[in-house]
Amino acid sequence: MKLSVVIPVYNERATLLELISRVIAVDIGMDREIILVDDGSVDGTRELYPLIEKRWPEESFKIKLQDVNRGKGAALRAGFDLVSGDIAIIQDADLEYDPADFPQLLKPIIDGKADVVYGSRFVGSEAHRVQYFWHMIGNKFITLLSNMMTNLNLTDMETCYKVFRSEVLESISLVSDGFNIEPEMTAKVARGGWRIFEVGISYAGRTYEDGKKITWVDGVKALVAIFKFRFLR
Repeated sequence: MKLSVVIPVYNERATLLELISRVIAVDIGMDREIILVDDGSVDGTRELYPLIEKRWPEESFKIKLQDVNRGKGAALRAGFDLVSGDIAIIQDADLEYDPADFPQLLKPIIDGKADVVYGSRFVGSEAHRVQYFWHMIGNKFITLLSNMMTNLNLTDMETCYKVFRSEVLESISLVSDGFNIEPEMTAKVARGGWRIFEVGISYAGRTYEDGKKITWVDGVKALVAIFKFRFLR
């Protein structure tokens, strides 16, 4: 089996090398490819890609440079087109999510129990950085509405960590460019009747001063997407 790690990147010069080293350090018991989609970075991130390939020559990298910044959804869609593994996992380029959680995220699929796995920041006993109260409330509210529209019982729809069997990705056609890709993926996976599992993960959330990018505007767009993809075929 092979794992495809899909990493959308936008202005992550400060964290990208450390993130890649953490991904490579995890023993997942299978082959791995790392797919980096740079969504128009302008902070010097693009200078790192030749260094990454030189530093880890034994790794399989696929690097795509988007001409302009189009959003996380556009970067993910471009990355999914490059997936050649049996399983694909989404990994953000910052250090909020720890690749050390890969084994527990992959286990339900490897064991043949799941087709899709979500990593939840709100269940389990893993370490979490204490962060914004209203951000947490917003996440839970959006997840609640998504569950109402999809008849799922997720605790964290907006999580970065989503893992798919390759057949699942091939079965859904995604169109969103921004953070609204999250409710779109959830709606279409739910509609497909795939087996979805959820596992607790650790989380070290960034502040906006650290470079956190999602805002209340993205929350409003997510709400619109929840209803849009519930009824749009």
